[in-house]
Amino acid sequence: MNLNQAQTIIDGAFAAAAEAAMTPLCVVVLDAGGHIKALSRQDGASFGRVDVARGKAYGALSFGLNSRQVEQLAIDRPYFINGAAGAVGGDLVPVAGGVIVVDTDGNQVGAVGISGDTSDNDELAAMAGINAAGLQAKG
Repeated sequence: MNLNQAQTIIDGAFAAAAEAAMTPLCVVVLDAGGHIKALSRQDGASFGRVDVARGKAYGALSFGLNSRQVEQLAIDRPYFINGAAGAVGGDLVPVAGGVIVVDTDGNQVGAVGISGDTSDNDELAAMAGINAAGLQAKG
């Protein structure tokens, strides 16, 4: 994923949030290696949203699953998730809003994490941003 695509994801997520009258968001876009490619926090989003958004995206990449699926793992296997959180340096927020990004060939190219509204709305904004960049969410 290049920087232009990462910025387009952020712009698309913010546009979807505005259209749906969501509360202020923070969007973190990670490359496939888990490094921050782009980050933006809307005015009014609390400073802690950066870490939560990153944790959603990083957790998704760490498991190869969207964070909604990681959330289900946390419900089904809480001891595993607790241990795994330690293994990945605590950078794991197992709730919806972290989405793995794939290119048109299905190759994993990064992840988006969003925090600020409900987890379901965070996820919707992430999907909108990914689509705006011409990329796809991992199914």
